[in-house]
Amino acid sequence: MLALACIAIGFFALPLVGLLWRAPWSSAWGYLTDDGSLTALRLSMLCSLWATALSITFGVPLAWLLARVPFRGSGVVRALCMLSMVLPPVVGGVALLFALGRRGLVGQWLDRWFDLRLPFTTAGVVVAQTFVAMPFLVITVEAALRQLDSRFEDASRTLGASRWYTFRRVTLPAIRPALIAGAVLAWARALGEFGATIAFAGSFPGTTQTMPLAIYLALETNPEQAIVLALVLIAVSFAVLIGLRDRWFGGRQSTPPTAVPR
Repeated sequence: MLALACIAIGFFALPLVGLLWRAPWSSAWGYLTDDGSLTALRLSMLCSLWATALSITFGVPLAWLLARVPFRGSGVVRALCMLSMVLPPVVGGVALLFALGRRGLVGQWLDRWFDLRLPFTTAGVVVAQTFVAMPFLVITVEAALRQLDSRFEDASRTLGASRWYTFRRVTLPAIRPALIAGAVLAWARALGEFGATIAFAGSFPGTTQTMPLAIYLALETNPEQAIVLALVLIAVSFAVLIGLRDRWFGGRQSTPPTAVPR
């Protein structure tokens, strides 16, 4: 068993070692500070932060609904909301295009009524990243809500607190570590998104060309630059996984505070 486990570790470590071995360390800083690289990095950070904010805004209420409100068909709704986690990203991008494109199911009305076009724009990048990143936040927060003892919330409601006050003063403080973990996971997923972005938003420098797209294009013209940029994204993802390890394996959940109704 130990030998097989070591082989598995080597299987996951070998690609990273290969990149480190081939990395052009003497010219790495020049590749990182290249105008195209900085523009792609800046766009990736901006879009991924917006995607994370949207994921929190809509994902937390969705997680609460799935965890706290019993309704018929909840399993189907949960599967639908998690579908983008297992879909090939390009398929998700094509689906977004036919839903939100200029001739899409909803996109045609956005174009006619509000003169709003999402495909091949920076906003389209944010939409594509949110589509693939939000499920990571939802599944993390929902799990925390299901583990939370609902008696604290019931006690708050019994004392006269409103549902919103109870959620804000009791539920949110109790699930804050899971919320932070889910938000960081969503951000990391959005930062590394490629397939849905290129299918829905394209690859236009300064507008939609994020770091993953810049890496893909650099492989054809400048493989050394692609390696350096890839190592940056790997370092970010690895740091996120290391930082969140306690939330996945054995992290303790804090006891929620007692709410006092207004």
